[in-house]
Amino acid sequence: MRTKDLALPAFSLRFVHVWRRNRLVWSKLAIPSMLGNLADPMLYMLGLGYGLGAMLPEVGGMSYIAFLAAGTVCSSTMMSASFEAMYSAFSRMHVQKTWEAIINAPVTLDDVVLGEAAWAASKSFLSGMAVLFVAWTLGLVASPLALLVLPLIFLTGLAFAGLGLIMTALSPSYDFFMYYFTLAITPMMLICGVFFPVDQLPGWLQGVAQVLPLTHAVSIARPIMNGAAPAAVLPHLLVLAAYALAGFYVALVLTRRRLLE
Repeated sequence: MRTKDLALPAFSLRFVHVWRRNRLVWSKLAIPSMLGNLADPMLYMLGLGYGLGAMLPEVGGMSYIAFLAAGTVCSSTMMSASFEAMYSAFSRMHVQKTWEAIINAPVTLDDVVLGEAAWAASKSFLSGMAVLFVAWTLGLVASPLALLVLPLIFLTGLAFAGLGLIMTALSPSYDFFMYYFTLAITPMMLICGVFFPVDQLPGWLQGVAQVLPLTHAVSIARPIMNGAAPAAVLPHLLVLAAYALAGFYVALVLTRRRLLE
């Protein structure tokens, strides 16, 4: 690892052009892309919410589908940011060589990686917002305070964008991403409070859940969507921000080593 690879990020507003380039490409396929991002979370929310929910009493003082809706908003954000930061970013970095073309212009690699992170978070924001809107139309949002979930969605997207870009920097092929989804994303879906309360887990597994970013996103979104004030908001936000910053920095260091050697 070279010393210059570990240098702190140096940004300029040119990262906006990377973000804009990705948005323009995506806009040509925006409708099918959004439908694809909505399919899985809607199946989970409606299938489990109305199916399994009909057999369950209230969970945490709310109907099961309302409980599930908040988790689905956060998990949808996680999935969308992860897919964009891995599969789409890997195509631009490794397959299409788009990143190499961009850094031949007066745009640094730091700006390219920041633009990719911002774009992945922006796209995941649209996905999370769409699921939140569907939850509202179904009467699963108890208060206008749910609008406060919107900045949380973007921060959650940034956290998972950084983690996804780490995988992109390390990946030799698309197949590598399946390890991340199997060993990280799927366990987070199962133990971070999306489908059932974290306090139902064994003590040691609760401890694991508390260090994962999805747990902290759900812990804020669920009470807000149900008209209550979440407890200890600041620690949850700090954990998500730490994941976003640390994930981005590690991804940048690994990408410098991969592309600038």
